[in-house]
Amino acid sequence: MQTGTLYIVATPIGNLGDITLRALEVLKSVDIIAAEDTRHTLKLLNHYDIKKPLLSYHEHSTAARGEEIAALLEEGKNVALVSDAGMPLISDPGAPLTALLAARGLPMTVVPGASAGLSALSLSALPSAKFTFLGFLPRDKARKAALEEACSSPHTVILYESPHQLKKTLQELAGRIPGRRMALAKELTKVHERVWRTTVQEALAEVQSMGEVRGEYVLILEGRPEEKAEAGDEEIAACIRRLLEQGVKGKEAVARAAAELGIQKNRAYKIFLEVKENSLLRS
Repeated sequence: MQTGTLYIVATPIGNLGDITLRALEVLKSVDIIAAEDTRHTLKLLNHYDIKKPLLSYHEHSTAARGEEIAALLEEGKNVALVSDAGMPLISDPGAPLTALLAARGLPMTVVPGASAGLSALSLSALPSAKFTFLGFLPRDKARKAALEEACSSPHTVILYESPHQLKKTLQELAGRIPGRRMALAKELTKVHERVWRTTVQEALAEVQSMGEVRGEYVLILEGRPEEKAEAGDEEIAACIRRLLEQGVKGKEAVARAAAELGIQKNRAYKIFLEVKENSLLRS
């Protein structure tokens, strides 16, 4: 018996008209649709009068659900995988499933389409030749390292953020790179689409004035600027002293100074040691 195929299908990120003709053909032809949220996907299917069985597949799905989809493919059934919006697997569920199917040698193909991150990048007016995609920042111990990566990347950075975490993330970024250029995007492709082209500090002030934050956001951060010739030892030392006086600990002060001034961490660390030694001599 011929095995079925998993179709990884991109769906609109807002405007329902942004679905491709091929995506509609695939959704109409497959036997089953595996969806991140079946209720959300049902709205899309009803809009295009598509009647297909739905199977829930999300980040909390057990390994058994992946095995169930693999078994369907082995039976010869075709399955479409969709997320709530945009491209599946890009900060959305699906990686464990595709890894399982690849290990089994089961066929997969992609039906490309909308992506919130790339759409926001194209509207940001920031350099797009090279970029770093970090998606949602972790909320555990790995968050600090992820923030440092976002601030120190020489390339434009794409972040996703939930309404509940947006203010916190902007506060953390503003503590490190307040003057860095950024774009903040929401409601992309919808009637109330909005893109702020601003700085990190100004974006924080704007969001703090909004009251309740609703909807997910895409943050596009300008890459770390090249090391400036004018950032001399005295300027670096002054920056580090200011951070230390604010209560920032040594290693974090070094990282923030490097990100803020666009210099290498090892240079900032060298100046930090000099600042520390001089303060000891004066005490």
